[in-house]
Amino acid sequence: MTCPSLHRRGHAAEALGDLSHATAQRIRGIAPRLTAHLRRDDTTAQFARFVLVGAVTTAVYAALFVALSGRGYLPAHLVGTAISTVLANELHRRLTFRADERVHWFTAQWEAGGVTILGLLATSTALGWLHAVTDGTNTGLQIATVAAVTAFIGLMRFVALRWIFRPEPATA
Repeated sequence: MTCPSLHRRGHAAEALGDLSHATAQRIRGIAPRLTAHLRRDDTTAQFARFVLVGAVTTAVYAALFVALSGRGYLPAHLVGTAISTVLANELHRRLTFRADERVHWFTAQWEAGGVTILGLLATSTALGWLHAVTDGTNTGLQIATVAAVTAFIGLMRFVALRWIFRPEPATA
């Protein structure tokens, strides 16, 4: 005997079609709320923008690291860190904290760069340790190590930029 559910293929396809339509509708409903939330200036919205910028600039770092890894892990790490840090600082100044009118480019690079030096030392130490305990050829493990250390340093950067280096509000 044929399984009764096989006789109802059309019903299953229709249900799946309805499910994907319902999912698409839900996503369309979430997008405006998420966008409105990200545009706010409260701490959670700033932190969400901070994480998004961090993810984008970490991807830039990873691409540079992979592209330059033939020259050794340390030069690839230094170049990737320098370029992704300048990009991250500028995106944080303009997008995360919306301080492009209040904070000059050099000031933002200097303030965030100080925290970045700590991050560079921490990630370089982590990469050196990883290289010493492994064969040092696993690029994915190297990038994962840098990403984990960078996430912790990033949290410290957020705290520093949000509460320590906070510019004075503009007076009208």
